[in-house]
Amino acid sequence: MSNSTDNNPETSRAGQTVVEAGERQASELAMTLAETQRKLSALTAEYEDLTLLYEATIAHGEAVEDQLAEANLELTRTQTRLQEEMDEAVLYARSVLPDPRQQSPATDWHYEPSTELGGDLFGYHHIDPDHFAIYLIDVCGHGVGPALLSFSVINVLRGQSLIGTDFLSPSSVLGALNNAFPMESQHDKFFTMWYGVHDRRSGELRYSTGGHPPAVLMRGGGDETELLGNIGNIAIGTFPDLNYSEGITRVSTGDRLIVYSDGAFELPDAKDGMLEIDDLVNFLSADPSNGPKEFYDWVRSKNGDLSLPDDFSLLRILF
Repeated sequence: MSNSTDNNPETSRAGQTVVEAGERQASELAMTLAETQRKLSALTAEYEDLTLLYEATIAHGEAVEDQLAEANLELTRTQTRLQEEMDEAVLYARSVLPDPRQQSPATDWHYEPSTELGGDLFGYHHIDPDHFAIYLIDVCGHGVGPALLSFSVINVLRGQSLIGTDFLSPSSVLGALNNAFPMESQHDKFFTMWYGVHDRRSGELRYSTGGHPPAVLMRGGGDETELLGNIGNIAIGTFPDLNYSEGITRVSTGDRLIVYSDGAFELPDAKDGMLEIDDLVNFLSADPSNGPKEFYDWVRSKNGDLSLPDDFSLLRILF
């Protein structure tokens, strides 16, 4: 006896529908799985790429850090070497300055560059037993360049190595220096200068200036002063073949000569004006114990005890 449902058309169609639905679901699941697998493969590949990039970045970063560390180390070594060379240059600049003299003409001075190296230098020495040279130069600017030029000039004066120059004649010395150190050969640097020669036998003091403030001659106790400068004489190295005029005066026992750079007085005072040469004279005349160092301290106090904006050089000679 057969089952009556086996030949029922509706039952067959229902079964077929179920099968077809299952096949569609299976197909959709397969497609979804395939898409998921594709996305997973893409994500896996992207992850691997990112991993490689991260590893490369880390390796590159370590290399960069190593390079930076080496560069910093080299920079430190260079800075240390430059500072050592600068320290040597400063020591040399100090060694070039003359020792104070106790015998006549006696000298004392104060020197304070505005930076580690300045353009001011000065000196004095016997040209012969009867003639004593006194000089101060001020090269424009600050730092290594001006210092090297000032060293060169000082060494030329000490060695009297300008051929054909009469070192007993200040005008001859300045003219020779002007031709020996033209500014176009000195990186556009020029300098001002005061140069004098004292004859101990006659008391005569011959002097010449090139764009430099006049020296101050304080007679006896300082009640009478004389400015020793040459109007019209311009800075040295600016133009070739210049003729420098010179002056002559006489000094006596007890007279004091003050030679200085413009940085010693061209400073604002408490009244928003500028210090003048008279301020220098008045301070040094007020008390015999006031010397170059005391004047420097006084000037600095007017600048709020800050470093001065220009080199300070002041030389005092007692005849």
